[in-house]
Amino acid sequence: MKIKKADIHKIEDFLWEIPKAFRPNMRVPARVLASEPLLDAIMEDRSLVQLVNVASLPGIKGASLVMPDVHEGYGFPIGGVAATLHPDGAISPGGIGYDINCGVRLLTSDQKIADIKDKLEMLSKEMYAQVPSGMGKGGQIKLSAQEMDEVLLKGAEWAVEKGYGEKRDLAFMESNGRLENADPSLVSDMAKKRGTDQLGTIGSGNHFVEVDYVAEIYEETIAEAYGLAKGQVVILIHTGSRGLGHQVATDFIRQIISAMPNYGIEVPDRELACVPFNSKEGQNYFKAMCAAANYAWCNREVISWEVRNAWRNIFGPNIEPLKLMYDVAHNIAKVETHLVDGKQAQVIVHRKGATRAFGPGYEELPESYKSVGQPVIIPGSMGTCSYVLAGTTRSKELTFGSCCHGAGRRLSRTAAKKQVNAPVLKENLKEKGIFVEAGSFKGIAEEAPIAYKDVNMVVETVCNSGIARKVAKLRPVVVVKG
Repeated sequence: MKIKKADIHKIEDFLWEIPKAFRPNMRVPARVLASEPLLDAIMEDRSLVQLVNVASLPGIKGASLVMPDVHEGYGFPIGGVAATLHPDGAISPGGIGYDINCGVRLLTSDQKIADIKDKLEMLSKEMYAQVPSGMGKGGQIKLSAQEMDEVLLKGAEWAVEKGYGEKRDLAFMESNGRLENADPSLVSDMAKKRGTDQLGTIGSGNHFVEVDYVAEIYEETIAEAYGLAKGQVVILIHTGSRGLGHQVATDFIRQIISAMPNYGIEVPDRELACVPFNSKEGQNYFKAMCAAANYAWCNREVISWEVRNAWRNIFGPNIEPLKLMYDVAHNIAKVETHLVDGKQAQVIVHRKGATRAFGPGYEELPESYKSVGQPVIIPGSMGTCSYVLAGTTRSKELTFGSCCHGAGRRLSRTAAKKQVNAPVLKENLKEKGIFVEAGSFKGIAEEAPIAYKDVNMVVETVCNSGIARKVAKLRPVVVVKG
């Protein structure tokens, strides 16, 4: 199946639709949030074919959706959103992905970039020493079987209880860093084994710890509520559930593929394997996914502890502590209430490479954010810029309360390695005042800025569409990669 530009109808500025009539098995239209130049770029891979496939999921409501940072993934495109009716609509592991609860958090400091420029290279080396990174790299925490189950149940709370986190942080995490439906008994021994020593590690790929400064403020009132000011130094942490989450996905994709015939489900792509949410297999996957999500929140909290240690080691024990501004997930499924067919209804929202972006008044938000909306953290590519946005009420109407999650890849890792001279790139970034520490030049090449879309275009698209508001732009000065 090939999708041509003529198949895509413009609904309004920055919103396009492939109608339900495009293919007989589509249950809803397929919608794309993009500017015209970004839409042209999106059409270069199979993202829109995958989006149309998602529109065939049993129980899907509204539309299958993709954000402007979309690119091809496993089953669902990365940057995809789909909501199925609770309780018997489909749940699909491909709509969450292998890195369950890959997410990003932002820590704020009271330091100004002008005051610490002479310590940036030292800080980069200390961050690299404190935060284990790289494929399969383990950390200093080794979990017993009992401790593993506690992590899977409690999420970030476990880190706080054990002295690896700050109690204040919990209020500034999506779902307070814990999903209540987690069941550790449904996580396989192999998955637990893979996660035994990976708490407090970022892994490889596009995961990172990054020191930035606030280069621009666009909305003073919202920035003040978030604790952001121009020139301020902040830290981004981006990683997920590591090998444990990958194994949970692997285990359940296999089970769900086998179970589909029992429910008479046929999908256009085997990678879209799904079962009813309220089936035994659906509930088992959901509870295991919640456990893996909890592991990821705990992982990011432990990494924050390591980052805080590095910060104190460079700036002294009396330095003002780093505060968590917010932590958001972007590979997760959650049961939420949204407007469906004119009525409020519960749906299972799949977000894969998409960030929750709820507007003002949402009850789960910290008190200090309720009047301005949820922070949405959009990392750019290494060496470019990142953004802090605020969610809006429009996102609930248009995208089931969802937004983009980053710049989005435009080159495969293989293609990037062919085009990028990593030692030269590292030196060029250093000349621009950006210190990069990585386990290999391969990792630097794969994550080069050329491999990603223009994050400025992506952010302008979501803000112009009304689903988010631009609050602050961040510039990197230290990047630690796997």
